[in-house]
Amino acid sequence: MKEQLATFRSQLEEFARKHKSDIRKNPVFRQQFHEISHNGGLIDLLDLRKLLGQKRKTTLESLSEDDCLRAISKLKVLGSGFEVIFVGRRKLVRSVPTELNKDHNGILGLAQAEGYVTVEQVEREFSWSTGRAIDALETLLKEGLAMIDDGHRDDKQRYWFPCVTVSSDTTAVEAKS
Repeated sequence: MKEQLATFRSQLEEFARKHKSDIRKNPVFRQQFHEISHNGGLIDLLDLRKLLGQKRKTTLESLSEDDCLRAISKLKVLGSGFEVIFVGRRKLVRSVPTELNKDHNGILGLAQAEGYVTVEQVEREFSWSTGRAIDALETLLKEGLAMIDDGHRDDKQRYWFPCVTVSSDTTAVEAKS
């Protein structure tokens, strides 16, 4: 996981260097870049609890998973766009206002292995047509959950998912459970 995170980080830095002038000139693009660089609109529930604990200056134990789940369900009623989705055994909090369907969740699950997927991987794994794979990936890209890497040595586009790679210690914590 640390190796995947390092790879993602270096690719993100390369993207930032390559598009430095666009990021500086265009405030909308700059904001989108910063948002997706942070977590892509999805955050592991455990990471959210840690961040909330830091903000509130409380321990992880004093802010239970149930507290977060109840708060998110109350926000969902207000139409905030927040909801909990399950990707494999992980609980992720979605904060971008789009409905993720079974196709999107499948891609997010596949991306957990390397932090990214290619169209070919998605086609092979799910026995999908190219059109279906591209449509699902483009939706995730449009919603800010993915980033495209066009600069890989093999010339295959990679769709990176910061939301499934940013938490290097979450997997270790889950393994202990």
